[in-house]
Amino acid sequence: MKRRGIWPDEFTFAPLLKSCANLVDLRMGRGVHSAVVRLGFERFRSIRIGIVELYASCGKMVEAQKVFDEMPQRDVIVWNLMISGFCKMGNVEMGLRLFKQMSERSVVSWNLMISSLARSDRDSEALEVFRDMQDNGFKPDEATVVSMLPICARLGEVDLGQWIHSYAGSCGLFKDFISVGNSLVDFYCKCGMLEKASTVFRDMPQKNIVSWNVMISGMAFNGNGELGVDLFEEMISEGVNPNGATFVGLLACCAHAGLLERGWDLFRSMSLKHHIEPKLEHYGSMVDILGRIGRLSEARDLIRCMPMKPNAAIWGALLSACRTYGDTELAECAVNELINLEPWNSGNYVLLSNIYAGRGEWDEVEKVRVLMRGNCINKAPGQSMVG
Repeated sequence: MKRRGIWPDEFTFAPLLKSCANLVDLRMGRGVHSAVVRLGFERFRSIRIGIVELYASCGKMVEAQKVFDEMPQRDVIVWNLMISGFCKMGNVEMGLRLFKQMSERSVVSWNLMISSLARSDRDSEALEVFRDMQDNGFKPDEATVVSMLPICARLGEVDLGQWIHSYAGSCGLFKDFISVGNSLVDFYCKCGMLEKASTVFRDMPQKNIVSWNVMISGMAFNGNGELGVDLFEEMISEGVNPNGATFVGLLACCAHAGLLERGWDLFRSMSLKHHIEPKLEHYGSMVDILGRIGRLSEARDLIRCMPMKPNAAIWGALLSACRTYGDTELAECAVNELINLEPWNSGNYVLLSNIYAGRGEWDEVEKVRVLMRGNCINKAPGQSMVG
């Protein structure tokens, strides 16, 4: 456009700023902002909104606030952008403060605040905002439903979750949005209402891979691993391709049901049949399966041959199995690995000390104490170090 000698106008910059915001390209965005100021287009409302969105998307809330404060008129869109920007930066308190200052709100405003509070583990406040939303005459949409159902599950608000289910059915949200059906299945699974979850799953007019994954994981969560494996077979027969998350839930099903050989077969099929490279969580699930049935040496060998470095969760799973089956030698190995990974965790030192104490190796117990002092580790209240 510049090469052709075409002069920009007020309609040129809003889409440019939007593109920079979507790409989170702060350098380019600042260049566009500079051109806006130089050419005198900063007075246009759409351009000011674009500048706020740019800085909010890039986490530059001081700059966004400056433009926001200078705006003579602020509509719902720009308020939402500011709230979203602060919440994404982790300053939910500031986002909530702005939300309360709004003279008018949209459904997007309410949804934004509910989801931001939920992500910050402030479920009770999110529930209050939802109640206020209803009191102010706003009808929940699909985003509200998807945000509220996990909150209901965590707070044990089963009645409210069931009311949301009824509402979603009566106003067509269940029929029109797969995400609503997926959230309902997840809600009922997490509330231990597996039969209800299965009914919702079967009634869904459309399903995607997330639908199947949620139901399979729900089977594992509720101790119905064999049904989860059967559901996977049904999924494959219907031509749905699994992904990595499918196998996380599926291997959890095998762990809870003690299906070692089936678990091994599924684990191998990931790369051989479905072209999915196992990740850390998949190896962790196999360690859990082997540990649960006492195949500790196989679990240790699997950890040793992993293509990636095992994390604390994997060594913790092995340690748990060692304690169940009384293998103090392997437990010592696992705890030492945990100490290397989590040198700040006093519980690991206490476990190692107790292993040595159980074998009467008091010199080793003292070495652990010295190691803790050297690393400035204090024993957490309630933990016991024998000796």
